[in-house]
Amino acid sequence: MNSLEINKPKKETKVVVAMSGGVDSSVVAALMKQEGYDVTGITLKLYDDTKQSKEGRQCCAGQDILDAKRVSENININHKILFYQKKFKTEVIDSFIDSYSAGETPIPCVQCNQTVKFRDLFKYAKDLKADALVTGHYVTRVQARGRASMYRAKDKNRDQSYFLFSTTQEQLDFLRFPLGKIDKDETRAIAEKLRLNVAQKPDSQDICFVPNGDYSSVIKKYRPESFKPGAILDLSGNQIGEHEGIINYTIGQRKGIKIASNNPLYVVKIDAEKNQIIVGEKESLEIQKIKLRNLNILGSKEEFDKILNIKVRSTGRLLKAKIIISETLAEVEILDKETGISPGQACVFYSRDKIGDKVLGGGWIQSTLNKNLST
Repeated sequence: MNSLEINKPKKETKVVVAMSGGVDSSVVAALMKQEGYDVTGITLKLYDDTKQSKEGRQCCAGQDILDAKRVSENININHKILFYQKKFKTEVIDSFIDSYSAGETPIPCVQCNQTVKFRDLFKYAKDLKADALVTGHYVTRVQARGRASMYRAKDKNRDQSYFLFSTTQEQLDFLRFPLGKIDKDETRAIAEKLRLNVAQKPDSQDICFVPNGDYSSVIKKYRPESFKPGAILDLSGNQIGEHEGIINYTIGQRKGIKIASNNPLYVVKIDAEKNQIIVGEKESLEIQKIKLRNLNILGSKEEFDKILNIKVRSTGRLLKAKIIISETLAEVEILDKETGISPGQACVFYSRDKIGDKVLGGGWIQSTLNKNLST
């Protein structure tokens, strides 16, 4: 059994490494080559980039492809580029726009992992007769009795398990995540030691197809009707103002409402069908229950018989919750106080054991029930 837990000699073990052009995936490719595996690097061209963010680097852009190719040449591995712009436009960008236009807060990075990265790249790696698909994600994979489980990474500040909740069991059995047990600082130190050209390259910022985090500019380009003015209502249904398009608002937003009030007002609901924004005081943001759709379950039914932990945003804390699952739907009762949860976000399930926080899957937030109203 080799270091990837594959019952083959390393030189006979064929691995595909997903290379974004960043330091993490570059280090993974270099380590696999150094260990003696048969390595092929794959970089995905996902969108036609005409602008780079001035605030930071973005993944899957032209410069990143060049960086990935340079690293591949440096460590002497085969490198391929897959042109997935049409798939990415249909399954990630269009989905993002549809979700935002419906008053939700989408997470395109999860959609990207769920579709073009883990579904399509997974299939491509299988077609190449690879033994494993290796990535630079910060999650920990534990294999026991021929079945893999996913855990939060050692470096909790870099943990990416929230973004990978939709990984199927078949994919997880095939995937490998070498960085899950080390810190980001260690990754950069390895890159320096191996003299990789990306050792000090900044991490990706924002969403790759959204320049400088300006969501509205992307939506305006593809869905200009989303900027239709409409009413701003209070919790009693009284109109107290007017908005310039629902896509300018997200749940929990305080700035930009432009309504005078004795106490600060927050967006507590977005009604896309009626083109209305509902605002209230902060206590109205407290969420008691959430309903989920499109579940992906990695754990057993028995593991849901106890109080579990959930995350409802990538940078959020773990919250205690009771979860009732019914086929592809779930109802989650949140036992800790939490505010500003929005439809369109993901809710990821975790179970604590002696190894760490095990990912049991998750789903997409369809609706929420809070202190004063249902959304």
